Amino acid sequence: MKHLSWLVTAAALAASSSASALGGLADVAIVDRDSGATLSTYYYRGEYWVAGNPGGRYAIEVRNRSGGRLLAVTAVDGVNVLSGATAGFDQAGYVFDPGESYQITGWRKSNSEVAAFTFTDLPNSYAARTGRAANVGVIGVAVFRERVQRYIPPRITQAPVPGAAETRAQAGDSNQDAAIAGGRAAPTAEAAAKSGEAARRDSLAADSAPAPRLGTGHGERESSVVQETEFQRQQPGPNEIIRIRYDSMDNLVALGVVRRVHPLPYRPEAFPGSPRQFVPDPPAG
Repeated sequence: MKHLSWLVTAAALAASSSASALGGLADVAIVDRDSGATLSTYYYRGEYWVAGNPGGRYAIEVRNRSGGRLLAVTAVDGVNVLSGATAGFDQAGYVFDPGESYQITGWRKSNSEVAAFTFTDLPNSYAARTGRAANVGVIGVAVFRERVQRYIPPRITQAPVPGAAETRAQAGDSNQDAAIAGGRAAPTAEAAAKSGEAARRDSLAADSAPAPRLGTGHGERESSVVQETEFQRQQPGPNEIIRIRYDSMDNLVALGVVRRVHPLPYRPEAFPGSPRQFVPDPPAG
């Protein structure tokens, strides 16, 4: 199945990935653009979380760890970061060459400009302002491998020109080869579709946690140059889905995602003017 809608390829390398990156085919990390620090990830009840700084700008850093090109369909708060459409697996995304890394810094406005991702209160988030507040508080990256066309060299034979019967036999062999290839391809595509649907159900499973109160705003315009390319997916469903939830640190503590270590309370002294029990030595003279 071909997916040749407009896609964009990463045009610049980003800083090296960190230990907080998640994923297998691709590393995904959330970077605080104001400090340059990679946000720590917290694992809680089957999900990964990061604590956002209200008012701060952030980026989604993706690094291709595979040996082939990858497509990363990226969504913030349930919205595709390229088109602004409600996010789905079959949409446009960023294409990464092997080993390539890129920071996705905002909502794509053109091939040369984005509106920066900013942590903001939920009502001011882009999703809420466009009537889609239900999925605010989650960042998703669906990763697809590229379908590689296998080159089959032509057959070369030294046999004499065959008669009619031999021609029909060779034609039958050729048709048999095509039927075998089609038979192998059909169950593979079906299995891929089932795998993709299972991954989709897992990523969209109902969550019992309270709705987060931090969302992603539509920040100031800034330069971000990319170029369009084509990409043919290996299968209909993603090969990998990376899902990261986020909220403010105070909310993560309230939810139990982060446990703060409290210092021991101050212990007052009963006789603060008498810290020594014995006579001290005199000053050296």
